[in-house]
Amino acid sequence: MSIWIFTGGLVLFEPSPYELTFLAVLPMAFIAGIGLYRSTLGLLWIMIGFTPFALIAVFQVRFTPIPNALVFALVTVFLMLTSYFVANYVAESSLGRMRLIMNAYTAAAVFCAVIGTLAYLGLIPGAELFLRYDRAKATFNDPNVYGPFLVLPAMFALQRVLLGNGRRAFWGAVIYMILFVGVFVSFSRAAWGHFAISSMIVLVLCFWLEATARDKVRIMIMSLLGAGMLVIALAGLLSIPSVAELFEVRASGQNYDSGETGRFGRQGYAFELALDNPLGIGPHEFRNLRIIEEPHNVYVSVLHVYGWGGGLMYYLLVILTLWKGIAALTRPSPYRLLMIPLVATYTMLVGESAIIDSDHWRHYFLIVGLIWGVASAIGNAPPRRIERESALI
Repeated sequence: MSIWIFTGGLVLFEPSPYELTFLAVLPMAFIAGIGLYRSTLGLLWIMIGFTPFALIAVFQVRFTPIPNALVFALVTVFLMLTSYFVANYVAESSLGRMRLIMNAYTAAAVFCAVIGTLAYLGLIPGAELFLRYDRAKATFNDPNVYGPFLVLPAMFALQRVLLGNGRRAFWGAVIYMILFVGVFVSFSRAAWGHFAISSMIVLVLCFWLEATARDKVRIMIMSLLGAGMLVIALAGLLSIPSVAELFEVRASGQNYDSGETGRFGRQGYAFELALDNPLGIGPHEFRNLRIIEEPHNVYVSVLHVYGWGGGLMYYLLVILTLWKGIAALTRPSPYRLLMIPLVATYTMLVGESAIIDSDHWRHYFLIVGLIWGVASAIGNAPPRRIERESALI
C-alpha cells in the first residue's frame, strides 16, 4: 500500500506507475479481506453511472484515434475506482491506515519538493529534467500539478504544529516549510492560493473545533511566529535575482485570460460545444477544433468530453464529497482530526478545478476516497475518546 501511495508522486506518462502498482494492491487487499461499507456505496454507483457515458463519448471522436480516447476515459474510470477502494480501506482501522497512507504521501511530497527545489536552484545534475518553463515540476509533467500535490501533507504537518507537542510539532514545522518552498518554486499561482487558503482553513478549524483554551493561546502565538518564518523564507528566495524576476512575472498576471482564445473565451466555447453535443465530443477533441488550448475548467470539460450524463455524474461526485466532509466536521468524533486537513485541501481543489484541469490528478481522487472513508469512520465510531497525539498524523 505504501509503495502505491508513494508512486502517486511519479506521474510523467499515462498509464503511470500509480496505475500499475494499484493492479497489484487491489487483489492483495481483497485476499486480505478488505471490508466493503454501505456508507461508501455512493462512490461505486457514481463510477458505474459514469462509465457508460465515458465509453459512449470515446466513439464520438473525429480527430483523436479511438485507442487514445479509450485510454483517457478508462484512466478516469480507474481513478474513480481508486477512490472507492481507498474509502473502504480507510473506513476500517482508520487511524492506523490513515497514518500508513499519509506517511507514504508525505515521503513522496518531501521527495518531490526537495527534487523540485534543488532543480530550480540548479543544484543537481540534469536539473532541466525536473523543470518546465523555468518552473519546478519535479517528477510530474506540469508545475500546476506538482504544486497542488504538496498541499495535503503540508496541511497534516501544520495541524501537528498547531496541536502537537515536542518533536512531533518540530518535525511538522520542518515538513511544512520544505513543502512551502516546494510549492513556491512551482510558480503556480493556483497552487500558491491553494496552499495559503488551505492553511488558513486548517488554522481556523483547529482553533474552533479542537483547541482547548490553552491551545488557542498557543495557536495565536505559533501563527505569528510561523507567519514571520514564512516571510523570512520568502524574502530569502526573492533575494535570488532569477527567482525575483520570475515571481514578478507570475504575480503580475498574464493576458491569456481575455479574448476569444483566452481562458474565459475557451470556456465559453467549450460550454457551447457541450450544449450542442449531449453525448459529448470525446477526449482530446477540443484541441483539434477552433481553439487549440484546452479550456482549463473541469466543470466545463467533463460536459463537452463525456456528455451531459458524464458531467452530471462528475458534479455529483464533487457535491457529495463536499457534503460528506463538511457534515463529518460538525460531528464530535475521535477521528475529526483526520478530516480537518482533508476538507481544507479538498475545498480548495474544488475551487481550483474551475481554472485548471484536475480530472486526472491522482491525489484528487485519493483525497475523495479518504474523505468518504473517514466520514464512514466518524459515522460508525462510538463516542469514545482517543488521545489527541494518536490522531495527529
